[in-house]
Amino acid sequence: MVSLYNTGLELANLLLGSDLLNQSWEAISKLQKQNLTLLEDPSLPFSVKNQIYESPSKGSIIAFVSSPNCAVNHLQEEFRELISSDQITSFDFLRTRSNTSSISIHKAAFALFASLENELSLLKQQFTSSQPLIVTGHSLGGSVASLFTLWLLESLPSYGVQHILCITFGSPLLGNNGFQKAMSEHPMWSSCFLHVVSDKDPVPGFLISDHNASAATLTTPTWYMPFGTYLFGSESGFSCFEEPQSILELLMIMSSRCAESENLNNCSQVIDYGHILEQLKNKAICRGISELPDTISNPLQAGTYLLLEATGVGKVQENVNLSYLAMNIAKRAEVQAKHKQKLFDPSKISKTKKSMSYLEWYMKNSLEEAGYYDKYKTRRSRSRDEIASTEDLIKHHRTLKLFWKRTVTEVENLPWKEGRTRRKRLLYAATNYRRMVEPLDIAEYYGRGKRDYVLHGRSEHYKLLEKWLTGENTQTYQRSQASSLTVDSCFWAYVEEAMISCQVLKDGQSSSPQDQESARENLIKFEQYVMDMVNNFLVSPEIFLSQSSFMLWWNEYSKVVGNSYTSPLTNFMNDGFRRYA
Repeated sequence: MVSLYNTGLELANLLLGSDLLNQSWEAISKLQKQNLTLLEDPSLPFSVKNQIYESPSKGSIIAFVSSPNCAVNHLQEEFRELISSDQITSFDFLRTRSNTSSISIHKAAFALFASLENELSLLKQQFTSSQPLIVTGHSLGGSVASLFTLWLLESLPSYGVQHILCITFGSPLLGNNGFQKAMSEHPMWSSCFLHVVSDKDPVPGFLISDHNASAATLTTPTWYMPFGTYLFGSESGFSCFEEPQSILELLMIMSSRCAESENLNNCSQVIDYGHILEQLKNKAICRGISELPDTISNPLQAGTYLLLEATGVGKVQENVNLSYLAMNIAKRAEVQAKHKQKLFDPSKISKTKKSMSYLEWYMKNSLEEAGYYDKYKTRRSRSRDEIASTEDLIKHHRTLKLFWKRTVTEVENLPWKEGRTRRKRLLYAATNYRRMVEPLDIAEYYGRGKRDYVLHGRSEHYKLLEKWLTGENTQTYQRSQASSLTVDSCFWAYVEEAMISCQVLKDGQSSSPQDQESARENLIKFEQYVMDMVNNFLVSPEIFLSQSSFMLWWNEYSKVVGNSYTSPLTNFMNDGFRRYA
């Protein structure tokens, strides 16, 4: 739990110790000097300039600056407006099934991005996943840099993400709560963003509304929320934060310095981040435990207190209770850590392996009887020992279903590209699970006297797992021997429907002519279906066991159609099924 303190300070030291921040700001400074006339004329409408700076040893830097230079006295009320993702198509990929919140982006930032979209499209095509790239920007230019980085990340494979870093300086917040949630579902993307903020710069906190400060929950789509990592710097030192609510509180405290100032000219100056970086680089953070207040009660709170002190929030606003703030942030960090641990529990993986092994054992032991499907289907009429083993099977059956239902839901809620990668990894295990477990569901369904499992009883997660397989266009090959597992996991549902249709024909007078005609059509289709499966070795030999539901159906069906009836299936059943079995 002390990792919040260690990570925040170590990451800040690492970044300031490297030349990444200085190189980024140098690129911004060069671009600002090239556009000095535009930057210094506040009467001009906002526009954005960009430039690529090549470094043979360290890759490329793309810098973005807005003109004129953006300071608080330039920002009007309409500057707060958001634009919904429904109105733009460039960032459709952010929407996922699990994130039902409306995703909105800062309207002014998107307008600047859109003004460069054609130019940025060509720029996007120049970069490959193996090239190191820093995308950087100041103020509104930082917002455009973030949007371009996001646009670029969506087009790259997952292994290419590690070569990109977006560094912004004094950039306003970019999106609403829905946008932040969407980014939280892309942890690899979110880790590519670093936002540098000075305690004297009011611009990063300008878009925070008064509602943010007082609301107990932050779900309203019109409220801005931060994302990525924030590096806060002050005369006291520097530190990094990643938890959105903690960042929001710090930004509110820092922006209040300008709001409470009687002389607004103090807030109209553009912050020189180059000077700030030089100061911070020469500082070393070292705080003794003796400096902590008595209210701090554990190491996590202590580390958080020192982090906050390093940002200088106490000097920004004297009435800030650092102890109280530290305890709140530490508490949220604990909750977040527990949530992450809950999402990935390695013990669940081992439990599913154990359950699948049990199902395989049960399947092998059922071959001497009616087969896997029918042994489970007739479980209630068996001996005490057999009932006990079936109860164990039911437990494992439930464990597997619960695990895969949750897994399928999680994967389906991922963005398309990330979800496809996860589906590929899970495809083999998911297909085996579906082919082994779904027959048990079918047995339970028809055991309760129900009909038409495929249309009315099939779980959605089975349908999705089947789509995973067909959606990957997996290469088919000609089998030369029978499959150990029947490939179509709904096979036994079709057998049950065929048995029902056969009974309709046996009933004769008690069934309507329409029902009998429908039953005949269904049985002919089923014959063709079985022969297709047999000819391609897609059914397990266990379906031909003498007491299986399929053989019971065949025995009844052959009586109904009579000896004079011939078809590919009757020929096969008379001559070839024993060789197949």
